[in-house]
Amino acid sequence: MLTCEQKFQELYHKEPEGISFCPYRICPIGAHSDHNLGKITGLAINKGIHIAYRPKENGVVELCSLQFDKRAQWHIAQVPAQRQGDWADYLRGATLELARRYPLRRGMSGVIEGTLPIGGLSSSAAVTLAFLGALCRVNSLTPSALELIQMAVSVENNYVGVSSGKLDQSCEIYSKRNHLLYLDTRTDEYELIPTHPQMPDYDILILFSGVERTLAGSAFNMRVDECRSAAYALKAYAGLPYGKFAETNLREVPREVYEQYKDRLPDTWRRRAEHWFTEYARVEAGAEAWRQGDLETYGRLSFESGWSSINNWETGSPELKALYDIMLHTNGIYGGRFSGAGFKGCCMALANPNYTEEITHKITHEYLRTFPNLEGKFSIHVCHSADGISLSPSIPSVG
Repeated sequence: MLTCEQKFQELYHKEPEGISFCPYRICPIGAHSDHNLGKITGLAINKGIHIAYRPKENGVVELCSLQFDKRAQWHIAQVPAQRQGDWADYLRGATLELARRYPLRRGMSGVIEGTLPIGGLSSSAAVTLAFLGALCRVNSLTPSALELIQMAVSVENNYVGVSSGKLDQSCEIYSKRNHLLYLDTRTDEYELIPTHPQMPDYDILILFSGVERTLAGSAFNMRVDECRSAAYALKAYAGLPYGKFAETNLREVPREVYEQYKDRLPDTWRRRAEHWFTEYARVEAGAEAWRQGDLETYGRLSFESGWSSINNWETGSPELKALYDIMLHTNGIYGGRFSGAGFKGCCMALANPNYTEEITHKITHEYLRTFPNLEGKFSIHVCHSADGISLSPSIPSVG
């Protein structure tokens, strides 16, 4: 298969000026909490989105993707105000967001390449950030890391219409190889916890179910609204002040208030809040376990996070639930869960490298025995932790 550089040369008969890269991310503990201002832990991985690009002086943005057939094009001063319903919506939204903050003079031609199957690894955030990095570079702009995160989140929330938080973008920007990102999404304070010298070695396994789903559907947004509904009701029961519904979140509700009034909540709202509060506690415990080099405890907490996603957050396709169950009963896996919202196609696992071959054989055999129609689509990929977003070494980094 062609790389983005090769495809760029084929299309434009020129070398690209630069390569913008943004890694994918995993979130072993902290899922489904950032939209209500919780805490998260995460790692960038050494797979992600590459964009080969050159500036265009006429202000046109012209993009194609190795993963999709249709080419997309717009002018930096004439971006459609509404999403168009295709793969390039994130990038149109990113152009609008950058133009609101900075004057844009140049467009760009670019070819996009994803290095893993799409589904559950924050590919939408990664392509948005890789594109923002390239568009900033051709316009000689240097926004801060926080600005990049804010712009990419706004694209998801306001242009594409997904009520996500800042987990994905933060992991993909702040992460550092051989460190765990520990982030408070309310304050934006974060810590990069180094891998303890006595921590066992681990591989990051990405298990692609073979099924691709879309995140921008109503199910994800509905669960976010259910969290806000629970927060609104708990505040009312406790006599706490509350304002606009869209600005209400569970981080504003003390844990003791939740425990006191949770039985008054509708069962669905209670389950969503139960996941949020227990995940908050798991993140804090997980960060301390990582700090101490206790990968066994960190992995167990990740498995518990996966259980809560199934039973309290109530997500997970049959395929993802099957993968999670197989991982639970596979030697050599410290922990794991769905990667992403649970509507898409991946699970992640932290695994003992000495067992990787055995793990791959066992999971592949058991999974395809249950879903034989996915043979040739199911895949397992061995990855490692990585630094956050960068441009190619010869070009200054953004931020």
